[in-house]
Amino acid sequence: MAVQGQQHRSPGLRLLSLRRQKARVTSEGRSAAMATTAPARVLAGVRLLTGFVFLWAFFDKTFGWGYATPSGQGWVQGGSPTKGFLSGVTVGPMESTFHNWAGNGWVDSLFMLGLLGIGIALAGGILLRLSAVAGTFMMALMWIAEWPPAKHLSDGSPSMSTNPFADYHLVYAAVLVLLAVLYAGRAWGLGAWWERLPFIRRHRWLL
Repeated sequence: MAVQGQQHRSPGLRLLSLRRQKARVTSEGRSAAMATTAPARVLAGVRLLTGFVFLWAFFDKTFGWGYATPSGQGWVQGGSPTKGFLSGVTVGPMESTFHNWAGNGWVDSLFMLGLLGIGIALAGGILLRLSAVAGTFMMALMWIAEWPPAKHLSDGSPSMSTNPFADYHLVYAAVLVLLAVLYAGRAWGLGAWWERLPFIRRHRWLL
């Protein structure tokens, strides 16, 4: 009787398995198709451009290429990538906190690791969700450091921001979230391959 019951259930199980395989193939085919559409390529371009911004900031601050970081004051040359910016904060609710953080080794390391990690993830089209979380947190701190709601600094000079709320930090954060939500790593990136890995299928937050 048990054997007969198992035989009666087998067609149903096989049908369910076939449906799952078909759904998986359809999903993968849809992903591949999405990666070739014009909107997907536009998103990929935005992703690569944003990744270049983060990577450029990392290398300029590491080696002192003379752009945002003066020549000879790079991280590898003994300079601090956070001291000048954080010690110059004169407004906002975290002014004293940023002054205490300025130039600390752990702050420099976390900041530089964030720039490098987010830049690599965006360039490769993987870990975009983590990048969105980390990048949004980093941009939020930098937004607070510049504190756009303050119309003028304590000395009466104009604020660095010309908008009382929305500045480029918020724009970068929104772009990072958008890229993660729309799976922008599938086109011109490793996103489609990354999604098929068994470990990533079990841990979707690593997409």
